[in-house]
Amino acid sequence: MLTNEETFALLECAKKGDDFAKEKLISFNSPLIKSVVKRYLNKGIEYDDLYQLGALGFVKAINNYDASYNVKFTTYAVPMIAGEIKRFLRDDGSIKVSRSIKHLAIQVKNFITEYTKIHQQNPTLDTISKELSIEVNDIVLALEANASPLSLNEKFNDDADSNTIMDKLSDNFSVDNFMNKLALKDMINSLTAREKQVIIMRYYLDKTQSEIAKELGVSQVQVSRIENKVLCEMKDKLSL
Repeated sequence: MLTNEETFALLECAKKGDDFAKEKLISFNSPLIKSVVKRYLNKGIEYDDLYQLGALGFVKAINNYDASYNVKFTTYAVPMIAGEIKRFLRDDGSIKVSRSIKHLAIQVKNFITEYTKIHQQNPTLDTISKELSIEVNDIVLALEANASPLSLNEKFNDDADSNTIMDKLSDNFSVDNFMNKLALKDMINSLTAREKQVIIMRYYLDKTQSEIAKELGVSQVQVSRIENKVLCEMKDKLSL
């Protein structure tokens, strides 16, 4: 872990074109980049590609950071890392669909168009499945995978006064709170089985340390140590 003084010294060198200083900053902050990258897994993009995007955002943070911002460099870097990934997802398509699924979706859509012209009604999934000899599950997968994701600013109908999806969200909705909840979920999933048991029983089932110790067959001291260890780790990660 680099101290603030070491970080600032490396930043100054990196800004002057010192590649070694830049590489050292990336290396020491790799866990930070990975923690942001994890939020964007399962988007159809390989982990290594996401990491490269995150590293690119981190380099931009190095180039643009100014000590006069009066914020920690890591605090400044997080939105830069996330922004680079989100920009790629937005510009290059949020979901990658395989060629075979795209082909299947075109085949199904063409059939639906022709069937509707002839019968004046949309075919059922069973009809499509029978006529094209394709499993219903594969038809649904193809159509859903090829659909464009809705924007939160999408209106429910063409009426100019129609509400958007965002309007339907709670007035208390907060992007920061939402991202913290996602980060918290990721952290809970990364715990060991015993740690997860303790946290769930303590904070979701509202059990006392004594009750947990009795159920797990361990001492209250052990439960306390596990709880404190996990809370400290969570606090450190959420404060990045």
